[in-house]
Amino acid sequence: METQSAKAVAKTIRVSAVKARLVLDEIRGKDVDEARAFLRHTPNAAATIIGKVLKSAASNAVNNHDLNEDTLYIKECYADEGITLKRYRPRAKGSASQILKRTSHITVVVAERE
Repeated sequence: METQSAKAVAKTIRVSAVKARLVLDEIRGKDVDEARAFLRHTPNAAATIIGKVLKSAASNAVNNHDLNEDTLYIKECYADEGITLKRYRPRAKGSASQILKRTSHITVVVAERE
């Protein structure tokens, strides 16, 4: 039988997907409480955002699917690339160079451990 799971998605977050994946790789498969503690002490801009998404996914599991919060773990977590904002910076001799401000869509799926 398929275990029930709940997910949360944060879209168009102003952190690159590569930087978010570094943090997501560390918490994948961990218990929710352990992952929250890890994210709280990680000095990374993406860690704060991922912590909010994880909190939302855990709340969805408890409130919408009646899962036990103490037995939740991170079943899946991934960061996909979002839109890229293109900006220009003036350079020498009247030219310009492009600046790419990358965004990402962060998804966290939690499930009950059996």
